[in-house]
Amino acid sequence: MTARPDTFPFNGDESSKLLARVSKQWDADIVPQLIDYVKLPAKSPAFEAEWKRAGQIQRAIEQAQKFVAAQPVKNMSLEVITLEGRTPVLFFDIPGTGTKANGKTVLLYGHLDKQPEMTGWRDDIGPWTPLVEDGKLYGRGSADDGYAVFASLAAVIALDAENISRPRVLGLIETCEESGSFDLPPYLDALSARMGDVGLVVALDSGAGNYDQLWATTSLRGLVGGTLTVRMLTEGVHSGDAGGVVPSTFRVARQLLDRIDDSATGVTKSPVFETKIPDERIQQAKQAAAILGESMWKRFPWQSCGGAHEFTLPTSKDPVELILNRTWRASLSITGADGLPPTSSAGNVLRPYTALTLSMRIPPTVNADEAVAEVKRLVENDTPYNAQVAFDGHGATGWNAPAFAPWLTVALDAASMHYFGKPAAYMGEGGTIPFMGMLGAKFPNAQMLVTGVLGPKSNAHGPNEFLHIEYAKKVTAATALVIAAA
Repeated sequence: MTARPDTFPFNGDESSKLLARVSKQWDADIVPQLIDYVKLPAKSPAFEAEWKRAGQIQRAIEQAQKFVAAQPVKNMSLEVITLEGRTPVLFFDIPGTGTKANGKTVLLYGHLDKQPEMTGWRDDIGPWTPLVEDGKLYGRGSADDGYAVFASLAAVIALDAENISRPRVLGLIETCEESGSFDLPPYLDALSARMGDVGLVVALDSGAGNYDQLWATTSLRGLVGGTLTVRMLTEGVHSGDAGGVVPSTFRVARQLLDRIDDSATGVTKSPVFETKIPDERIQQAKQAAAILGESMWKRFPWQSCGGAHEFTLPTSKDPVELILNRTWRASLSITGADGLPPTSSAGNVLRPYTALTLSMRIPPTVNADEAVAEVKRLVENDTPYNAQVAFDGHGATGWNAPAFAPWLTVALDAASMHYFGKPAAYMGEGGTIPFMGMLGAKFPNAQMLVTGVLGPKSNAHGPNEFLHIEYAKKVTAATALVIAAA
């Protein structure tokens, strides 16, 4: 795929018209659609076992289908596809136009399933209670990733309205991403023949270092998740009677976790969780660090009396190291627990078991299956006090972007300059999008643009998630420029 001089780079008038069209559709149509979408508790199957009976995922995909069907796009085919026992996907196919009608295909990706509620929302809003305030739309899924299907269509519509040639565009919107996209491979197999020669994949499901320029994601960490369970007793006993005789399962769990990482620094101990960081990624981290500076750690809601500047980090405040820590190094978090009663009702009882949910991000090029096996080996072998220990885990391998083709680099910088007055920036993300690894394997020669609106404090997966509306408009228009340049 090469940029054509007759259509790229765009002049200021053309790019301004695209942004004006996109902005108008966002204000009149997309924001109201997203307000309705936020109201749907369309939790991913990992968090809603009875998702089919609940019907919320179906409502979300039907809303998106209705929106897409109503758009003024010529010769578009559209369908909701549901394989037996799988979450549904929305698939649309829009023929190319003008001089690029017979070029390679552009595949646009998004998802409609959501993370669970989480606690800590402001009193006046909630995960399913949308609020537009100060240019932000608050609510679960607004930025992760409900906007993607609406923004994708808006980009195509704006190009067609301005008679700008573009390639064939496909849309693949899934409903299992927050569960690791375990339903997606069968759909890729079923649809691959219909997708044709995919030359560019655009995934609007990632982060932004700030709201001042366009950001391209260069890598995504993998994930090891699962439950560590430690058992010592068949039932709880009086802590005064058994304390000093029966080891606490929490203490055993602490010892086992110390086998995985250093409790003082968070640095993982096994070489299985490590990889050599490519020189290009180090240089990109330096570029991003020069842009973001201390915001790399000050942007988080630290619970310290003097604010973030009073807080001591376990390793370094060097923004380059912090970027590499969150993108190319492993980190372990404990995200849930069972066997622990609430403090208000906890008695003097030595509990029979402790179960902890482990979430370990691993470097992009580390094999997830090997990492899961290593965690299992570390915690289950030679257990303290011969405790009964089990780790029930799963993994998702990360993704390292192929080298950006010159045309794509030019397109990204031009789009960012048009809409932000600054060149594009490049940085890895600490999260996991299993879809990218799947698409990379399915279309190894395709260019991959992973970008998104999850900038500072947008708080995907947490309380008070929001979508920055003005930034989303510009990302949509920038996406249109990149599609036309493909």
